[in-house]
Amino acid sequence: MNSTEKIINKLKLVKDGFKPIRQEAQVYISSHSQEECLNLAYQLYTSTIYQARMMATLIMASFASRDPKVFAFLRNTVSKDPDWRTQEMLAMAFNQYCQDIGYEKAITDIKDWLKDKNHNVRRAVTEGLRIWTHRDYFKQHPDLAIALLSSLKNDEHEYVRKSVGNALRDISRFHKELVARELSTWDKTDKKITYTYTRACKFIKN
Repeated sequence: MNSTEKIINKLKLVKDGFKPIRQEAQVYISSHSQEECLNLAYQLYTSTIYQARMMATLIMASFASRDPKVFAFLRNTVSKDPDWRTQEMLAMAFNQYCQDIGYEKAITDIKDWLKDKNHNVRRAVTEGLRIWTHRDYFKQHPDLAIALLSSLKNDEHEYVRKSVGNALRDISRFHKELVARELSTWDKTDKKITYTYTRACKFIKN
């Protein structure tokens, strides 16, 4: 049994929560070179074991800002993973990338991913940056965070709209007037928009 197989067998034992897998990824990253980490990540991602693909995604997250090929792999390959837990790791990975290069510098990538045809890519942004206004740059520019999220208020995929609504709800705890002003412009005769609205306005109505 090689070292990769040993890691996979260990990961298979993790049944609940993301923390053990995140810890395993961090321990490996702290004691190995970038080349070794990425070699392991690509090997793990070929596994049928979802926990292995989760760890692979988390390892890649640490190097996405340094290697465009890794960033592209996250967007083009990991986003197509059928397991929802791996998609949660993708959201974390996108936020890690933005944090590493700086949220202001990442605006171009954020806008680009929000326009992607794959709903998992779009959702990685809306979900990964929560709470948006707790992130550097968006703390000073909550209006931009609200505008970027609101651009997907009528997204074709419910998975994305739910994330958008929840993210705006989070922001409304700290910027109620800004979110309320944005929501007042929405066409609530549109069923897709209404779906998002009902989540976004939870704390505003109260």
